[in-house]
Amino acid sequence: MIPPMFRRLICAMLLGCAAGLAPSAARADTLADIKKTGILTAGLFEDFPPFASAGPDMSLHGYDVDVANALAKKLGVRLRLVSVTGQNRIPSLQQHKVDLLLSVGQSAEREKVIDFTRAYAPYYIAVLGPKAVAVAGPADLAGKTVAVNRGTLEDGSLTKAAPAGTDIKRFDNYNGVITAFLSGQVQLIAVGNDVGASILARNPTVAPEQKFQLLSSPDHIAVNKDEPAFHAAVDAAIAGMLDDGSMNAISEKWLKKPLDPKDL
Repeated sequence: MIPPMFRRLICAMLLGCAAGLAPSAARADTLADIKKTGILTAGLFEDFPPFASAGPDMSLHGYDVDVANALAKKLGVRLRLVSVTGQNRIPSLQQHKVDLLLSVGQSAEREKVIDFTRAYAPYYIAVLGPKAVAVAGPADLAGKTVAVNRGTLEDGSLTKAAPAGTDIKRFDNYNGVITAFLSGQVQLIAVGNDVGASILARNPTVAPEQKFQLLSSPDHIAVNKDEPAFHAAVDAAIAGMLDDGSMNAISEKWLKKPLDPKDL
């Protein structure tokens, strides 16, 4: 026979445990929560053109913004965009401050803590230059001048691929790389497709062409682990946009080229 005082203590402890578990249970189905609140909260880099950046009206525009709006529409909810950084974005997802993250590169290390949808946008590092400069692969860089942003993934990829005789000009930022190219100081540049798209958007008469890729790492949407319903819903939305051509339209609008299935 348990004394009344201990019975009350045991009940209080059980109720406390149940209360402590309630928030976790409530968060266990992100898709249901989104439908209930009517809001999809998406985390993205706000200064990452052409994927996201402030337009003349100070609102965010770009590839990721269009994709996030399309996802919200397919889920039948409103969109709320949240600015994240490289340091806080995965913790923001894990702490349920956002429902998903855009423009996330997939890696084995990240797969330990978050899940990835199918790829929705190409991200790669490529060598670009005028049509008149004949370059088909790394071997053709010998004797050419190539600009790159010092200490970046582009720099490492170019340095690894370039043969002896390649004149690599390293600059401290992308503005230096772009200026050197546009002014004719260098023949070629090694940049991400985001920077390449920005060059085309701001200097349409230049029209550099992609010579070859140095590295490919497509963008995925990241979601929390153990969210099968939400994961499947986002995958289905991406598949629908790829099938109906709307994702291709977003690519042509912001990346200035059609989507190539090989890049996803």
